[in-house]
This record gives sequence, structure tokens and C-alpha cells, in this order.
Amino acid sequence: MRKEGILSATIDVQVAFHDVDMVQVVWHGHYPKYLENARWALMDRLDYGLDTMIGSGYAWPIVDLQVKYLRVARFGDRLKVRASLVEWESRLAINYMVTDAGDGARVARARTVQVAVDGKTGTLQLESPPAFVRHIRLAAGLE
Repeated sequence: MRKEGILSATIDVQVAFHDVDMVQVVWHGHYPKYLENARWALMDRLDYGLDTMIGSGYAWPIVDLQVKYLRVARFGDRLKVRASLVEWESRLAINYMVTDAGDGARVARARTVQVAVDGKTGTLQLESPPAFVRHIRLAAGLE
């Protein structure tokens, strides 16, 4: 992980048969699904899950996704996926680390960047909505 953030959440993943390709390793396109599940665990920790996000009037599209694959994962492997919040005031940036649950070896690292968009007008927000920032400050014990 590039940098550990103010808050994080970790999920466990067991690699399913339908996630592996013909050479029996996790197809690279399935990693974003693992990241997404870890990100929602982090959002739940912030008390900013999907219902709260929708109710806020803002959407948070991903505008950047970077993944560095470090080691293959195979059917049946158990992985830990950690999502760590590193930026939140003008955009939402999350660093991820995917590790093998057995030996702790790094499997992949990643980063997503999301921006707030007004749900009614589609206008990009240059700052994160104050209510969202407050959720983070409360969850991190800063308020």
C-alpha cells in the first residue's frame, strides 16, 4: 500500500471458481470487484453506505483506477483486501492492499479516486460535500 490513511477496513475474499481464467489464476478484471467490496466496507465504517450516499444527493463516480499486480491468486486462495482512506476533502482517494491470508504475501495494490457530482445537475464538486467530510471526521474521532 502506498500510504495508510486515516481510516481503513479489511475484508476476506475466497477466490471462487468463476473468478479464474483458463490458466487457473484470478483474471485481472475481477480485482476491481474485490476492491469495490472493500471500499463499501470502508463506507459502512464511515456510516456512509449506499442509502446514505443516495440520500445525500451526490453520486461518487470513480474517475481513476490503478492496479499493480504483484503475485497470482488461484482458485480457493483466501485473500485479505484492505481499503484505506487517504484523501477526502476535495476528492475521495482510497489505497488498497490485497494480500494472501495464509502467508501475508502481497498479491496486488491499487488506488481509486472518486469525485462528488451533484445528483440533480451533474455538476462536478470541487470540494467534498460538508456532510460527507463530517462523517469522516466523526468516524476518525476528530469531532
